[in-house]
Amino acid sequence: MIKFFLMVNKQGQTRLSKYYEHVEINKRTLLETEVIKSCLSRSNEQCSFIEYKDFKLIYRQYAALFIVVGVNDTENEMAIYEFIHNFVEVLDEYFSRVELTDETPPVYALHSQKACFSPGNSPKEWVYLPSLCY
Repeated sequence: MIKFFLMVNKQGQTRLSKYYEHVEINKRTLLETEVIKSCLSRSNEQCSFIEYKDFKLIYRQYAALFIVVGVNDTENEMAIYEFIHNFVEVLDEYFSRVELTDETPPVYALHSQKACFSPGNSPKEWVYLPSLCY
């Protein structure tokens, strides 16, 4: 079962977080800091699966973006690894070219439509933000 989903840039800033189990806000920041540190400190030659406390971390790097998924011990790591790749492919296909900007909150610049969206639960629920477009 997926516990959380994080999108993090190379500077260690969380750009998107979604929790599927209740975690208090102060514990979230501590958890994210430790998870990000453990993923960013690994080299490209190391495995993308990490045993962390009572769950596993599965992550993939796409350019300057890390996608990290926390799952319980019984989850299939390769299935989650492929899920992350499929998630990125769907974003890329849906928006032609997706790129994470350094705006806060996380904003995805869609160059083909000259529009910006802020993520909700699914791409259909993303909010149009014309003031943040460039």
